[in-house]
Amino acid sequence: MSELRFVKGDATSPQAKGPKIIAHVSNDIGAWGKGFVVAISKRWPEPEREFRRWHRERAGNDFGLGATQLVQVQPDVWVANMVGQRGIHRARSTGVPVRYEAIESCLHTVAGHALRLNASVHMPRIGCGLSGGKWERIEPMVVAALCDRDIPTTVYDFD
Repeated sequence: MSELRFVKGDATSPQAKGPKIIAHVSNDIGAWGKGFVVAISKRWPEPEREFRRWHRERAGNDFGLGATQLVQVQPDVWVANMVGQRGIHRARSTGVPVRYEAIESCLHTVAGHALRLNASVHMPRIGCGLSGGKWERIEPMVVAALCDRDIPTTVYDFD
């Protein structure tokens, strides 16, 4: 079992040697342009381009809540676009956009990729920014999906 690490810093600049996966939560309507994805797009164009294509071609693929898309951005770095948010706004009828079950499913998919690639996983406090989720609910999912499978996992709190 790996312990969940917390560091101050930028999750788009992972603090580790070897293969790395940067995980983040995206929405199910194909929107990209606010929150952590801005930092991703400043470093690499591929995750946004692939996310938009994945959404555009959704009739013929697995795009939707709970799905994960892995995009290689460097020889040893991948970005995991995890669809864990319904829409982008808080609605009276549905509350916050975060969908905990979808995030949990995505984390298990990321774990499979991490094991296959022998990669560590790096992320901001996923699902807690624009998604409106509570870290107290997400942290146990991260621990169960990743740390309990001995996948080194680091959460970054931006300075």
